[in-house]
Formats: sequence, C-alpha cells, structure tokens
Amino acid sequence: MPPVNQAWLAQVRARFPALAGDVARLDGPGGSQVPQCVVAAVAGCLTEANANLDGAFAASAAAGAVMAAGRQAAADLVGGSPAEIVFGPNMSTLNFQFAHAVARTLEPGDEIVTTVLDHDANVSPWLQVAEDHGLYVRTVPVTDPDLAIDLRAMEASLSPRTRIVAFTLASNAVGTVTAARRIADLAHDAGALAWADAVHFAPHRRIDVRELGVDVLLCSPYKFFGPHLGLAWARRQLLESWPADRVRPSGETPAGHRFELGTQSHEAIAGLAAAVEYLSSLGAGLDRRSRLDSAFARIRSHEEALARRFLLSVAGIPGVTVHGIADPERTGERTPTFCVTVAGRDPRAVAERLARRGVNVWDGNYYAPELMTHLGLEGRGGAVRIGFLHYTTPDEVDRALTELRIAAG
Repeated sequence: MPPVNQAWLAQVRARFPALAGDVARLDGPGGSQVPQCVVAAVAGCLTEANANLDGAFAASAAAGAVMAAGRQAAADLVGGSPAEIVFGPNMSTLNFQFAHAVARTLEPGDEIVTTVLDHDANVSPWLQVAEDHGLYVRTVPVTDPDLAIDLRAMEASLSPRTRIVAFTLASNAVGTVTAARRIADLAHDAGALAWADAVHFAPHRRIDVRELGVDVLLCSPYKFFGPHLGLAWARRQLLESWPADRVRPSGETPAGHRFELGTQSHEAIAGLAAAVEYLSSLGAGLDRRSRLDSAFARIRSHEEALARRFLLSVAGIPGVTVHGIADPERTGERTPTFCVTVAGRDPRAVAERLARRGVNVWDGNYYAPELMTHLGLEGRGGAVRIGFLHYTTPDEVDRALTELRIAAG
C-alpha cells in the first residue's frame, strides 16, 4: 500500500475551514466537515438566487439554474440521470416516503427483507408499513466475527412473496462493506427490488447504481462534505409508477419531482452541487463522472492506509476490542470506521475523555440497534465509534490511538 501523500493531504485540508484548529474531527460517520466552496455556494444561493421557481424574473431563473445544477451533480455522483433524482430534508424522511408509496402497491402477505447490519432508517420504515398493510418483515443475520451480511441466510430468506430487499452498502456502525451486487442479484432472482442505503458508503467509495444493480438508493450529502439534505435515486419506471402524495401540479412533472413535497432547500442543493464538484476536483478526467472515478480511487487508497495504520496499532492495546473486520490486510472490505469497546469503561466516558483531549468521536448505538443487540451492547451504552475520512491525517490516527491507550490503562 503506498504511503500517505502528505502534500496532497495538506492541499485538501486547506480547503476546509473547520480543520484549521487543533481538534481531530474523527466524528465523520455522524457528519463530515465542508470545504469553503460549499460554504460559498450556500451563501451565494441565498444572496443571488433566493427566489422560488418558475417566476418571470432573474432571481427565479437563477434558482432554477441552482436546482438543475444540483440534479445533474447528484446524477453524476450516483451514476443515474437527473430525472431520477429526488431531494428531501434527509435520507430518513425520503425513505419513509418511498416505503409508504411502494407499500400501497403491495398485497397483504407480501414480504420485505432487512438485515441486522442496517441503520434503522432502512429498517423502521419497513416495520411501519408492514404493520399498516399486513406485510411480513424478515431479518437477515450477520456473520461473526466479521459482521457481514450472511448471504446464505439472505438467500434462504427469499421467497416468491419477497418484494423488497433492503440493505446497506456499508455499515455506519462497524464499517463493513457489503456484497451489494450479489445481494441485488439475489433480490432480482426472487422478483424483488434491491433497496440500498448508501449513506455511510458515499464519502468512501464511488457509487454507480448501474454497476451495483440496485433499484433504489438513498444517501445524505452532509456525510460527503455537503449540507444537511436528503438525496435519493430510483429507476425512472418506479418513480413514474408509484403513487405520490403531493399538491396538485400544473403540466407534466418529471419522474423524481413527483416525490418532492413543496419548495426544496435551494441553498442546500447549491451546496450539494459544490460538494460533488469539490470531490471531482480531487481526480482527473475529461468529464465530472470520470473525475469522480479517479477521485474516489485516491480517497480509497488514502483511507485504507489510515485504516491499516489504526488496526496494526490498536491490536496491541490491552482491553480495547474492535468489533468487525480487524485484520489490517483486509481494509478493502471495510470503511475506516471503527466500533470499539474499552473493557471496564463506559463508552460515553471514553468519548468525553477524548473530547477533552481534542479528539472528537461518537458513542452510543448510532441508530443500529439490531447490530448492537447482536453484539450484546444495546442498553449498555453501545460502543465508541472512530471514523476517518480523506482529510484525516496519520497524526490524527495516532492521537486517537494514544488516547485510547490511556483510557484503557
């Protein structure tokens, strides 16, 4: 694995105002920092394009341009078309909305498959619509100790009544990257839709909905260096066929727009476009999609070097357990997000101690209650979550390791 490119890393960090201080921001799985270009785009939208759409004046035209640019940027990010993009307040809201829409097309007794690995935003919507419509939810377990989706159990859980297979592309709790294409193929073989949560995956790996083979994909720009916003993609045929709750529009409504209830956050969408452009600037190529391919290859290489550094050292700290893939030679199978427990220490107390030392980390269950129950940590404070992003430095990794060692002592 190549060493960290310090010059490139310094250039990256200089673009993030929040990274100028001495705090190691290792809380990225809960939300990343934003580059200056995103701040400027949000402010610019509010000062130059702060109007509603379809008006006969310049500010309204500028707002329309912001929305069009946001849809194209989102499409470039996920590998779809602008008409297949849906914006909303956050991923959870969009997923509840989609789940209610698709449930209206199902019959009592139809089945939905979820997994123990998933964030609750891709579990609770299905539990709710199942109760409302007489559907059944089957939950696929994970393997130990890797904490990967059990594909044999997944295959066994499918039946002729399966309609949705909901799964994550990467665990926000333990970092496992899932066998997405295999799961999508299993879903399709059963006649079901492959429904992917890409929230944790998006800042770490290149998304390509066609290559993944999924039918629906949701993510959150605030996890990949943009503002708080929800972003969904679905195949156009689905968006055009599902019933949508909305005010009465005039004229034809593009597929994705049918699920956008009311005026969107134009400023957040301007920030999203800037975040995607920022990511593409880290790569090389003739167009934005090819630059994103290159950028994520570089991001992945850097993050895997950090993950290997962490795993090599954390193994030598007595009392600290990494849950999930802990082999330094298997960093390609996970994101650099680590769920750790410290023997005899409350996770909140550990997080507070690290915060006092200028190292920001999360504690709790991260809305992954099924997985925490599997690990025996639900109701016991969960675990400590340490996450690296492409702007994380080797020194920050070492700081986290030092503080963990002291906390465990």
